[in-house]
Amino acid sequence: MEEDRSLISKRELLTRYGISYGALYRWKRKGLIPDDWFIRKSTATGQETFFPESLICERVERILETKNEVLLDELAGKFSGEDRQNAFLIIDTPYGEKSFKMNDVRSVSLSGPDGHKTDITEYVKQFLQQGRNTL
Repeated sequence: MEEDRSLISKRELLTRYGISYGALYRWKRKGLIPDDWFIRKSTATGQETFFPESLICERVERILETKNEVLLDELAGKFSGEDRQNAFLIIDTPYGEKSFKMNDVRSVSLSGPDGHKTDITEYVKQFLQQGRNTL
């Protein structure tokens, strides 16, 4: 199933939730916000950081709601398990970005110039199970 995801700029995120730049990056270092949610894009004013809006807003709201009740390290542990369950396969092309929920993906294949398809589904699943940022 395909999902279009809108992006929110770092500046807009910080303003919307009244959080500091330092808090955002502290949460990143603690593992509360995954590295791959920090999307750098060129803009007319230079490079800016954007986030998948629905994911980051939901996460920031949960952090703000629970940060006084639960240690950030405990919260990070909880989120890391959720991140693997809520993973997306994102395909970025010159025509735009398309996202697919990993729970909806049946297989992932690469096709060579000769038309031969190579199934890489198991590699993707291993990547998610190990929680690594590189294959």
